[in-house]
Amino acid sequence: MIDKISALATQVGRIIVGKEAQVRLATACLLARGHLLIEDVPGVGKTTLSQTLAVSLGLKFRRIQFTSDLLPADVVGNSIFDRTLGRFVFHPGPIFAQVVLVDEINRATPKTQSALLEAMEEFQVSIDGETHLLERPFFVIATQNPRQQIGTFALPESQLDRFLMRLELGFPDRASEREMLAGESRREMLKTLQPVLTATELESIQAAVPGVHAAPALLDYVQDLLEASRREHPTGLSPRAGLGLLRAAQAWALMAGREMVVPEDVQAVAAAVMAHRLELGAEHGRPSGRALVSQLLTQTPVG
Repeated sequence: MIDKISALATQVGRIIVGKEAQVRLATACLLARGHLLIEDVPGVGKTTLSQTLAVSLGLKFRRIQFTSDLLPADVVGNSIFDRTLGRFVFHPGPIFAQVVLVDEINRATPKTQSALLEAMEEFQVSIDGETHLLERPFFVIATQNPRQQIGTFALPESQLDRFLMRLELGFPDRASEREMLAGESRREMLKTLQPVLTATELESIQAAVPGVHAAPALLDYVQDLLEASRREHPTGLSPRAGLGLLRAAQAWALMAGREMVVPEDVQAVAAAVMAHRLELGAEHGRPSGRALVSQLLTQTPVG
C-alpha cells in the first residue's frame, strides 16, 4: 500500500516540480476522500496538477470551465423530452465523472457554484425529484483565481466548508523553473503517463484511512484546536472541519507508513484544512486564515 502511495506522489512530482509539500497534501486530500481547492494566479500549474492526478489514478476525468453565464444544468445535467419514448430522459452533465476539475470556480455565479454542493457532500445529484448516484471514487478539484481579480464571485462559507483542503502552489523556485524551461513540455509529459493505481486500489487505501489509530490524547488535541478557533474567530471551525482535520491527519500518517496519528500529522495538514475556513473577517483587521492557524498551533499545547 505504501509503495503505491509513494509511486503516486513520485509520478505527480515529476510533472509538478519543486512542489513536494503541495503534492503530498493533495494526495492526502484524495486519500481522505476530500475535495481540493487550489487558489493561485493563472499559469502556476493548477490545472496540470489535477490532470496529472487523474491520469496517474486511471480515473474518468472531466473538466468544467466555470464562466459567468454557466447554468446549474450545464454542470449536473438535465431532463429532455424524448418523443420516441414519450417521456423525459435524463442526460448526465460533466459532474458525472470520477475526477472533476472545476476550473476558475469563482468566475461562476453563486447559483451555479451551489450546483456542486450536493455532489460534493453526498456523492449524488437530485434533478426533477430523482436522485442520481455518482461513480466512486469521486474527487472534485476546483481552481480559484485570487479574489481581488476582476470578474470573480467570492465562494460562500458553506461552499468553502465542502473543500477539505485549500492549497496555493505559488511560483516555482529558480532551479525548478529552470528544469521546466529546459525540459520537456508538461503537456507532452502528461501524454506518456501511465496509471500507478487502479480505482479499486485507491478505494482500498481510502477505506484504510479511518482505521489509522487516533488515541484519546490526540482527539483531545484536535478538540482543543477546534475550541480555540471558536474563541479567536467569529464562527470558528465547524464539526465538519474537525472531522476533516482528523481524516487528513490519518491520511498523512498512513502515507508515512504509521498505524497511529501523532500531533505532527495534525500540524502538517492544519493550514491546508483550517485556513480557508477562518478567512471571514480578515479584510476587517483580523488575522488572515493562515496567520490564525499558526497562532492556534503555537498557543494550543500538545498533550
